[in-house]
Amino acid sequence: MPVRVVLDTNILVSACWKAGSLEERLLDMAIRGEIAACATDEVLAEYRDVLRRPKFTLIRETADAKLAALEAACLRVAPGERLHLSTDDDDNRFLECAAASGASFLVTGNLRDYPPKLGACRVMNARMFFDVMV
Repeated sequence: MPVRVVLDTNILVSACWKAGSLEERLLDMAIRGEIAACATDEVLAEYRDVLRRPKFTLIRETADAKLAALEAACLRVAPGERLHLSTDDDDNRFLECAAASGASFLVTGNLRDYPPKLGACRVMNARMFFDVMV
């Protein structure tokens, strides 16, 4: 079974903006099933909402294709207990997903909004993830 990972929305945005970036490599690994990207309905709704904002018009086609592929490949989980660990309430949905899925990693480009760990789940950026996994 591939390692379970929760991807923050900013990872998807970066993956669509920067071809060849670590974030794109990570997203492509999830799409190919090399890692198990975990998502709740709320997390998927957040992805769709953010990626369809007018400021992302230039990456819309790439974002739509990558999001559709990720939705098809991801491990969907039901959220468990509501958490209030982040100062940004939207980020709590990602923590809830990590807790409900038993994810080993939550990968974000914004470490300051998250605790460094949630149980056994480690919060890290894409560079840290590849340092640990390779």
